[in-house]
Amino acid sequence: MNYNSLSFENWDDLKPHFDELLQRNIENYHDYLQFIYDWNALLTVISEEGGWRYINMTCHTNDESLKQKYLQFVTQIEPHLQIVQNQLNRKTFESPFFKSLSTDYFSVFKKNLQKDIELFREENVPLFTQIQELQQKYAETTGQQSIEYEGKTLTLQQASIYLKNLNRTVRKEVYYLINNRRQQDKDALNNLLTDLIQLRHKVAINAGFRNFRDYMHQALGRYDYSVQDCKQFHQSVENAVVPVVQEIHAIRQKKLHLENDYYPWDTQVDMYGLQPLKPFETEEEFISKSIQCFQQIDGFFADCLKEMHQQKHLDLSSRIGKAPGGYQYPLYKTGVPFIFMNAVGLHRDLVTLMHETGHAVHFFLNNHYPVLDFKSPPSEVAELASMSMELITMEHWDVFFPEKKDLQRAKQQQLESVIDALPWIAAIDKFQHLLYENPDHNIEERYTYWMDTIQSFSPKNIKHDGLEAFLKIRWQAQLHIYEVPFYYIEYGFAQLGAIAMWKQYKENPSRAIENYKNALSLGNTKSIPEIYQAAGIRFDFSESYIKELIDFVWKEYEKCLF
Repeated sequence: MNYNSLSFENWDDLKPHFDELLQRNIENYHDYLQFIYDWNALLTVISEEGGWRYINMTCHTNDESLKQKYLQFVTQIEPHLQIVQNQLNRKTFESPFFKSLSTDYFSVFKKNLQKDIELFREENVPLFTQIQELQQKYAETTGQQSIEYEGKTLTLQQASIYLKNLNRTVRKEVYYLINNRRQQDKDALNNLLTDLIQLRHKVAINAGFRNFRDYMHQALGRYDYSVQDCKQFHQSVENAVVPVVQEIHAIRQKKLHLENDYYPWDTQVDMYGLQPLKPFETEEEFISKSIQCFQQIDGFFADCLKEMHQQKHLDLSSRIGKAPGGYQYPLYKTGVPFIFMNAVGLHRDLVTLMHETGHAVHFFLNNHYPVLDFKSPPSEVAELASMSMELITMEHWDVFFPEKKDLQRAKQQQLESVIDALPWIAAIDKFQHLLYENPDHNIEERYTYWMDTIQSFSPKNIKHDGLEAFLKIRWQAQLHIYEVPFYYIEYGFAQLGAIAMWKQYKENPSRAIENYKNALSLGNTKSIPEIYQAAGIRFDFSESYIKELIDFVWKEYEKCLF
């Protein structure tokens, strides 16, 4: 059945279509497959409408009408959708044809279906609605954060440019302005998280779990690793990566002549005393150069970005009233995803677009599948697509940096961020374990959890004397804690895979790209280890493997120094 022309405003417009699916008579396997495909076709249309409402709200957080339209979807459509989705799950699972579904494509689908049935509790539906409303408040609060500097109003993303300023007084001044502004919202964001933790804990208890961490491990479909594996990852990163991060900052200290006076406002400035890298001036130049970069790797990658640009599915520049962060939003009906980010003309903006375009390429490779679950791979795979793209494109960044030294600096900064990211990822994940293992903690205990965690993952050579108040709330800038809890360690696993993918690309570019595309084309039809194997890499986060990959990155990093 074709639902592409379907438009709706409320649940009453959708209910007859779901009633028809629930009442449909299924007489044979062909009917059964058609039922699954029709159900997914309907979900595709609904998903797109919800997607556009989210996109419009995050692009314009100060537009009350867009906010209300998004909230109407969350509060008046999604609760009904969760209930009917469970009914459809049960109809699919209880059919005599369920066991006949092909293992080639449906193995993960079947696991997910059973998992969703096991987790569903009708009493959780209104709780999820409350949770989504609270999550939206995070975007609203942080989207309004700005500072005044040199007569201009700047978003915190725009202000962060000054943390790369060669004038140390300017860096320090802006660092304080940014963090003092964050201090103004610390109580509101603490209270928001407390409310979210309590609601999420209730969801977990209702579903028969001890805590929300265990619930989410199941809900995220982590079939291929355990909670204990996550904790082992924390320890492995602390042992194998933190010493390397400390070594990088020691090099920076020495080059900046700040051996005994090295503070957070010194960690982003160019260590050679050179101006910040400016890969582009305008959004159009940014897009044009990015297309050129992708063209050098694979014409398909370039075509993906061209298509999004032509469809006006790119909103890249930072502005007041725009939610922070960046994302790629899948729009399954249109067949062209949307990329949202907050570019201010810095090197990190280039990395963000490469990252989100990796997600978009993954979308284009998957969208032909007839079932939403097939084209919704787990985050460990989705982030492999995006983080690999960051490193693979780095080999062609001469498009942005024609001067050899600028290119070296860009690569050096990227490799610093790759190494630096792993301890931060481990810290955020470990912190969330503590939050949800102890859901009745108070704010002071929360600060203790964070300070104990971040200190074990931080290089000892960065001073925080007098900055403890800022460090205590540093986690509040991490939107994942508020909006997508426990969706973060995947970045760590995927970062390891991306390093291995990049190593393969340096050794044999054509084979690596073929493996990359083949692996991503599997969508969500295979297990995570099988998809990594198709990419020619390992799904492994042991300390020995992490050390092996970090040693490779360190050697490449040393080549960039001058």
